Amino acid sequence: MPAEKFGKCPCETHDAKSILYQILDKERGSEHQRQQHHHSVHCSMGKKVCSCEDRRRVVLKTPEATCRRASEVLLKTLTFIRNLPSFYHVPWEDQLVLLQQNWAPLFVLGMAQQGVDFDLREISAPSLLKKILLNQSLTDSNELGSSSLGASLAEVEKMKNLLWKFWDLDISAKEYAYLKGIILFDSGCHVLKCLPYVQILQQEAQQALMEFTSTVFHRNLGRFTWIIQLIASLQDISADAVEELFFRPILGKATLNALLLETLSIRSDWL
Repeated sequence: MPAEKFGKCPCETHDAKSILYQILDKERGSEHQRQQHHHSVHCSMGKKVCSCEDRRRVVLKTPEATCRRASEVLLKTLTFIRNLPSFYHVPWEDQLVLLQQNWAPLFVLGMAQQGVDFDLREISAPSLLKKILLNQSLTDSNELGSSSLGASLAEVEKMKNLLWKFWDLDISAKEYAYLKGIILFDSGCHVLKCLPYVQILQQEAQQALMEFTSTVFHRNLGRFTWIIQLIASLQDISADAVEELFFRPILGKATLNALLLETLSIRSDWL
């Protein structure tokens, strides 16, 4: 069922859109081979999360290279969705809900499949007392750039730990395809117009994954159970942290949501 294109988001700047959109569009016709990045030890960022890390902020150490790879992963994720006829069989309102809720876990899953690792650099924000003493307003510190606030270290650590768990399982391409279907058709707590149909689609993907793992791994369902548990952890990934870390350096003050909707030709005029 063809969907109408929506109008441009009013907060989306032309320059910000053109940069990321051109990256996605430029890479659309080419598929890169999966590159494995296995390491003998886990990254130092995988330590137990302390409560104070909620206030610590990090940015990418090599934003240009990492953001380009992240854009490629995002493109492949959107291509997967675009090539699913069943996704376009649900009403566009349901498409919108599913995309907004699940794009971040789908993206992180794509990072795992493509073996994309990344290094971080911690940034420090001036204290409130220092701002007062220097007679700075709260907005002055943001003039250095829209990415200066960074992403939560705690959220990024959760993301990196999940990536390593997926890599340790050495998940196959077929398993990744089933996982994407399970995640995409996860309605969560939302009420959809075609909720029973969406639930059936997710159940079919789960059943296919269980049958595949049972056949390949000699009817051992332990792997299937472990993978399903990882999916639940993926849903806890903060979409804001993903956008801030990987796409803020490209988007500036614009939002990623509008670009996702336009790329998939999903209406948003009701928002």
